[in-house]
Amino acid sequence: MKIKHSESVETKPVEMAGADGVQIRLLIHEAEGAPTFYMREFIVAPGGHTPLHTHDWEHEVFIVAGSGAAVSKDGDNPITAGDCVYIAPGELHQFKNTGDQELKFLCLVPK
Repeated sequence: MKIKHSESVETKPVEMAGADGVQIRLLIHEAEGAPTFYMREFIVAPGGHTPLHTHDWEHEVFIVAGSGAAVSKDGDNPITAGDCVYIAPGELHQFKNTGDQELKFLCLVPK
C-alpha cells in the first residue's frame, strides 16, 4: 500500500493543443507500480478549459471542487463538486471552468 497527499505531487501545465489554464497532477501511475489504472487530478483556472477531443479509451471523472461544464457533442452539461462523469471510448468531450474558483477533478484512465 502506498499513501501520499495529493498536494505533495508536482503540478505541471497541460501542454496539449487546445488546453487553456489547465494543470495536472499524476497522483497514481507507473511510478507507484499501478498495473491497470492511473489517477490524475486536473486543475482548471476560471475561464480555462481542457481540449475538445476524443480517444479510444473510457475514463471516469469525479468533480472535487468548483463548477463548470462537461462538453459533449450535444452541448454543455453543468457540473459541480460531487458530480460523477463517465466518458465512453470515442466520445467527444471537454471540461470548462465557468465559475470564479478553480475547477478540480479526478480522472481515472486505463494504463
